[in-house]
Amino acid sequence: MLGFAVKSVTQMVMGSTFEDDQEVIRFQKNHSIVWSEIGKGFLDGSLDKSTTRKKQYEDALMQLESMLKKIIKERKGRNFSQYIFIDSLVQGNLNDQQILEDSMIFSLASCIITAKLCTWAICFLTTSEEVQKKLYEEIDQVLGKGPVTPEKIEQLRYCRQVLCETVRTAKLTPVSARLQVIEGKIDKFIIPRETLVLYALGVVLQDPGTWPSPYKFDPDRFDDESIRKTFSLLGFSGAQECPELRFAYMVATVLLSVLVRRLHLLPVEGQAIETKYELVTSAKEEAWVTVSKRH
Repeated sequence: MLGFAVKSVTQMVMGSTFEDDQEVIRFQKNHSIVWSEIGKGFLDGSLDKSTTRKKQYEDALMQLESMLKKIIKERKGRNFSQYIFIDSLVQGNLNDQQILEDSMIFSLASCIITAKLCTWAICFLTTSEEVQKKLYEEIDQVLGKGPVTPEKIEQLRYCRQVLCETVRTAKLTPVSARLQVIEGKIDKFIIPRETLVLYALGVVLQDPGTWPSPYKFDPDRFDDESIRKTFSLLGFSGAQECPELRFAYMVATVLLSVLVRRLHLLPVEGQAIETKYELVTSAKEEAWVTVSKRH
């Protein structure tokens, strides 16, 4: 799934250069080094204590920056038949450093969020034959034997509910942070302006006061308008949704549309998936599924 996500992200952000698998593999190798340190080394301070790890991190980051700078330079002032993410930044009122930073953040985060959303969605689908059947029926009705298009994706309402419930049940991003724009108050406590506030999203996403049967994978809960509004206010959909998650929803919808149309997704008997909570939630070990052809 990570390889699939990296290939999707690199081609969308940087274009046809990344149709070459060797370029994708090179990007993925550097991405893995940088992301693992962002998720761990900076948070626990261990990166600064290891000269070797710090050099590996800095070298990998430099190589990623070099790739992005090369593409940015190529795309400036020229027209291409394929429109990519970097073109949007180049055409905006941004300086070179902003373009580099925005494309770097999007590339790093999108790969992981997309990979983990796809992984968890498939894992949860194997646990519910009923959900999988309902999803298959919607995909068959909307797409038939035709291709997946942006217009058709908008019509896959139940598929979006499956992905929203995947984000919630997996606690895909268990924490987020935001600067307090104005002075706030909670009970008797004052939160000054420009304070960095951490949101314990993993707790909120499984609060029984908001989500009945919070540990159950139940996409039907998103039929409820108030539930959808709560989810939007938490930043997982609507105007507050981050671009990396929006992209992940799109890629995961395409993936499920292709797989569920052709295959039954089945669990591996006796497999217990343990969870690892970092910036993005993942399985501690590789998660496996079995499949059978639809007739």
